Amino acid sequence: MCSLNIIIEKLKNTNMNSTKYITLALFFTLIQLFSASAQTPDNPKDISPLLIGEKIPEASLINAKGETIYLNDEIKTAKTVLVFYRGGWCPYCNLQLSGLATSERDIIKLGYQIIAVSPDDYRNLTPTTTKDKVNYKLYSDPNGTIIKKMGIAFNAAPRTMNYISKKTIGETTKVLPVPTVLVLNKKGEILFEYISPNYKKRISPKLLLAVLENLK
Repeated sequence: MCSLNIIIEKLKNTNMNSTKYITLALFFTLIQLFSASAQTPDNPKDISPLLIGEKIPEASLINAKGETIYLNDEIKTAKTVLVFYRGGWCPYCNLQLSGLATSERDIIKLGYQIIAVSPDDYRNLTPTTTKDKVNYKLYSDPNGTIIKKMGIAFNAAPRTMNYISKKTIGETTKVLPVPTVLVLNKKGEILFEYISPNYKKRISPKLLLAVLENLK
């Protein structure tokens, strides 16, 4: 399917009145949104993630104060270990976040920053930070927008959504990310990725440090 921007440019170059132009532009927008939704799999094994060498998409996220931040601006400041986790309600994610907190000093010495993103409501970020003694940046992707663009999203099962709603505050996520760790340069290009459809398996801090050492 053509991208929406290409379609809009083609429409601009045709002879039609503004009403028809706006109607068609809205129509194609709805098609694109429906297509993106339909492409989100129900099974985490069916994801289609971005590959090493590709660049992550532009994205706006929410911090613990409810403020909008732009991920790509953050990435420009330093090489980045970008983590996508399911949420603060997930014990395996909390173990991963704790491990990153323990390794954070060594990761910073190697010239990297850590950014962790989940579809949790932003109001759940502060308890996670406090509980796991996390000093690095945690952000909310409330609608799973970047998670979908990254190709790592899958639809949360109703039973899972019910469980999450009892463990968190705010809006319950409808999509979850397959747990993912990416290493990015300042341009947002993927240098390394670890993606496991089995949410119980995460890259160890020791292995991550070895990867970062090798990428220097």
